[in-house]
Amino acid sequence: MSCILNIDTSTNVCSVAVSQDGSCIFEKQDTLDSKHREKLGTFVDEALAFTDSHALSLDAVAVSGGPGSYTGLRVGVSMAKGICYGRGVKLLAVPTLELLAVPVLLHHEAVEDDALLVPMIDARRMEVYSAVYDRALKAVRGIQADVVDGHAYKEYLDRGPVYFFGNGAEKCMEVIHHPNAHLIKGIDALAKNMFPLAEKRMAEEKFEDVAYYVPFYLKDFVAKKAKPLL
Repeated sequence: MSCILNIDTSTNVCSVAVSQDGSCIFEKQDTLDSKHREKLGTFVDEALAFTDSHALSLDAVAVSGGPGSYTGLRVGVSMAKGICYGRGVKLLAVPTLELLAVPVLLHHEAVEDDALLVPMIDARRMEVYSAVYDRALKAVRGIQADVVDGHAYKEYLDRGPVYFFGNGAEKCMEVIHHPNAHLIKGIDALAKNMFPLAEKRMAEEKFEDVAYYVPFYLKDFVAKKAKPLL
């Protein structure tokens, strides 16, 4: 196992955590505003002071790699890169939508084995950025932008239960009325939930190039409207 500093600034929440041996041992988060530039530096300083005071050797920095807020991702990745350069450690990038699924898989036992998971990040109006995963976090449908209406995700909903969550999900449930559609409230992208995904990438040596890595920006997408199924 490794000691990893985890950073997430992909949405309106700013959070930092330290994980060691598969457990979260330090965390700081602010869910009240999106002033990531102001909050993140303080949280990182406190996290690094914690590792230093406990004589912990940092092995890597994991950062939420998007999709998400353009400004938030830029701030988080810039900070992560600076720490990697300064401390000579590896950089790990964790997909934000996978990160959103972690607390659902860990803490929502009622989710059926054959259920599909649809994490959603709000992209204003009735647009979201989402993907479709099974319970093993295998992508059934990749990341894309969706304009949500009553036909959205119907091909998946017709198969069985689908769980929607994240900061873009609640507004979507106002128009998705399929009996297999379920909403899980209160799911945020948080650094404290990053460690299972970061540890897996660490074990597989899926490191990013600190000099050239850029996150998965929302601005790269063109939203697609669901087509009615005949």
